[in-house]
Amino acid sequence: MSALAIRLACHLTEELFGETVEKVCWFLLENGASSLQTIATRTKVPRTEVKKALCVMINHRIASFESNKKNLVEYSVSVNRCLLLARYPRFIYCAKMLYDDAGELIVEEILHGGQMTMTVVLQNVTERLQKAVGDSKKIETSMVRGKFIKLVETRFIQRVPNPESEAVQEATSDPDVARQQAALYRLPSFVHDIGTPLGKRKRDPKEDEAGRRSKRAKTDDLGESEYYIDEDILWQANLDRFHQYFRDHEIVSAALKSNGSLASEIVRTMLRISEVTTDKLEVATTPTSYHDIFRALPANLNIDRNKFDQYLKILTENQTRIVRKVSEAGGRLYDIDLQKGSLAVTLSCIESVVQERFGSKSHRIFKLLVLKKYLEHKQIESNVLIPAKEAKELLYQMFAEGFVSVQELSKAPDHAPSRTYYPFFVNLDQVSLQLRERCYKTLANLIARRKFERNENRRLIDKAQRVEVIAASFKSDGADASHIAEIEEMITPTEQEQLKNHKTRMAKLETSELQLDEMLFTLENFLSYQQRVVIVDKSKTKGPNSR
Repeated sequence: MSALAIRLACHLTEELFGETVEKVCWFLLENGASSLQTIATRTKVPRTEVKKALCVMINHRIASFESNKKNLVEYSVSVNRCLLLARYPRFIYCAKMLYDDAGELIVEEILHGGQMTMTVVLQNVTERLQKAVGDSKKIETSMVRGKFIKLVETRFIQRVPNPESEAVQEATSDPDVARQQAALYRLPSFVHDIGTPLGKRKRDPKEDEAGRRSKRAKTDDLGESEYYIDEDILWQANLDRFHQYFRDHEIVSAALKSNGSLASEIVRTMLRISEVTTDKLEVATTPTSYHDIFRALPANLNIDRNKFDQYLKILTENQTRIVRKVSEAGGRLYDIDLQKGSLAVTLSCIESVVQERFGSKSHRIFKLLVLKKYLEHKQIESNVLIPAKEAKELLYQMFAEGFVSVQELSKAPDHAPSRTYYPFFVNLDQVSLQLRERCYKTLANLIARRKFERNENRRLIDKAQRVEVIAASFKSDGADASHIAEIEEMITPTEQEQLKNHKTRMAKLETSELQLDEMLFTLENFLSYQQRVVIVDKSKTKGPNSR
């Protein structure tokens, strides 16, 4: 992984977990797998602090450990997992859009906690919702429990693999992949019983000493006489499922942009039908029959079969080729080419970057090269209807920035200049990698700038918070409006203007981070599909009997 990605990963870990975790993370990213003693010695961080930092990273699935050949435990950090920390706000917002405030808080609790029991999550979310609405409304735990169940059923939340758990033991020993997946989303039996309390319980005094010792670490804060009913079942956010939702949303948006709202609804329906049955490593969805798609369409579309046939034909014959007819059997089977969908979305993203960076004329040249593949500069000049001198300047400007490449082709083996020509083309993989690196650099700079802005205005922010707390306490005590106004006047008009400007700058920085992360996800999704296509092509080339 590049130095820019490591820098961004360190910024993210420092922002969420603190300086000590950032030091340990940086050391492991730079030096690879290392033992606890090596980390403590090289980073000059106390051994106990290193242990705490490693526990935090393991709990959030950032770090992992395994024994080496000398039977010594070594720890390593995944830079890709670190980079996903920047996407947490999108995960939380996605849960809010799908399952309201309760779903948002459930996902937020699990993401911030890493791995948590269902009981603790429900208690914390219920308390936060009750605090938000006040005494005007009673928040029922059953409502929050229902949202949690829906998140599990739609696979946004899954169990943490635990060797001591019977369900996970069954999953790991079962060769059937479908049953292994089902075990990760199996709810405990007590969840469906609304009358079952989810709080602390008295421990059975007849419980054997071995069981008490195995659970001692989990029950130190509760006391050995009390325990949670689900203390051995931990839950975590299924980030792959969130990524699948983001990918489907991008493909639907691409269909909407190219073919209209009805076509996008057909694509959305096909994705919804196959969202659970399609493996995350597949480059296409599970084939779906014509009749299943038509029956699953929303009732408010009011679309008949003739119109449905027309839109299916448009989608299959469209230039993007997102929807494909797989077979005529079973009343015609259709699927969605996820690789083609990611290609269409990524191409649109890159074209927007070219237009913003180089202008509309360069955008025309870029689109022509994507469409025609290989062209010499004279062919480009005649096709885009731009003067020769200007076309050359724009073309070489994009070439210098890496958006356009050159291929040397010779008609003779001696590569003589008179018999060699140099057509221009667009290497989408190279451009995507280049833009991804720029996204890493820009995102790290935005985080550093936001940290600088916060430190520069720390005194003013703390003062505003103190005044706000004092004013709120006066309001709760029923003080006069004049007294509250006097307290609020402790912040001068100049300071209020500085606070307003600071909030505006911070909002712009945060919005820029979210937009950059969206672009980063699009590029990473496209590159991952390109790698899968290469692997599939190699396996087909080798054949089943090759060695």
